[in-house]
Amino acid sequence: MSQWRAGTVQAWLEVVMAMPMYIRTCSENVKSGKVLLGLTDEDLELGLAVSSVMHRRKLRLAIEDYRDAENGRGLSKAADLDHHWVAKAWLSDMGLPQYSQAFHNHLVDGRLLSSLTRRDLERHLNITKKFHQVSLLLGIELLQLLNFDKEALQARRIQCEHQNVDPLVWTSHRVIKWIKDIDLKEFAEGLLSSGVHGAVMVLDPTFNTDAMATALGISSNKHMVRRHLVEEMQSLIGTARAEIKQDYEHLGLGTPPALLRQNSPRPPSSTGRHTDDEGSLRRRAVKPPTGFSPKARNGRDLSCHSSDGSLPREGRDQTPPRSEGSPLHGYTSIEVTNV
Repeated sequence: MSQWRAGTVQAWLEVVMAMPMYIRTCSENVKSGKVLLGLTDEDLELGLAVSSVMHRRKLRLAIEDYRDAENGRGLSKAADLDHHWVAKAWLSDMGLPQYSQAFHNHLVDGRLLSSLTRRDLERHLNITKKFHQVSLLLGIELLQLLNFDKEALQARRIQCEHQNVDPLVWTSHRVIKWIKDIDLKEFAEGLLSSGVHGAVMVLDPTFNTDAMATALGISSNKHMVRRHLVEEMQSLIGTARAEIKQDYEHLGLGTPPALLRQNSPRPPSSTGRHTDDEGSLRRRAVKPPTGFSPKARNGRDLSCHSSDGSLPREGRDQTPPRSEGSPLHGYTSIEVTNV
């Protein structure tokens, strides 16, 4: 990027970043790649008239990625995920295609996706259903675990398309296929646009049979059907969670619940400017982490149920009392809801 001329900068902004709306102000102010590499949030807002918080963040994360590339480390794998892939393919795989337009409007690409928090989802993308937030954050978590390598992700999904193995990488469509395969096809449509995918089933230790039954719309008086679901889920998820636990222990990271951490509230900015965006970005690395991380990435709150695994009703989004020795104390219970 440091070698780019003004024309290359403008072409990058239009083609790669999909932001032709800023070309005029860019051509007037940014005459080289070196200048682009030094832009601050204030430069983007005041100099280039980028008023959108998400657009500024997207540009800053890209610029930071290119700074790393200048040091010989190359661009992150997240750079390969454009906003079309995120808005169409990824959201569909998560079982939440209803948010495609919102993601498309904010031009959410791989780098920006890696930075999203629950607060971002609610405030900027208007995703208010708690379980949908959790579903998306766990989907991002899966990408983090694979270093945002979509080819590696797709290869694993192909291998388990016709075998009930490796549920961690299952799309929502694959989960629905599994539900049909275990003779519960009459309930399968309950998972459409629900946000239930493999990463939810494996990475969230509180996502249990009751949660799945509720998502499927299996009433509580269907005891034998629920018993059948218990056996099938234990067979599928028990092994996968055991493998994840072994991976964490092998790396000295404890257990998978370490992925779950409450968002820490931040005091308001004394200047009143860029509080949401700048505060969160300072804590994020642009390049995806290698392997697993002992800390919850990006400070995400990924819990989605109460401590006993039940699904609380609307209006009972409360923090359970702290219990010493429990790795899940302090998490907010939220509701799984279908659309």
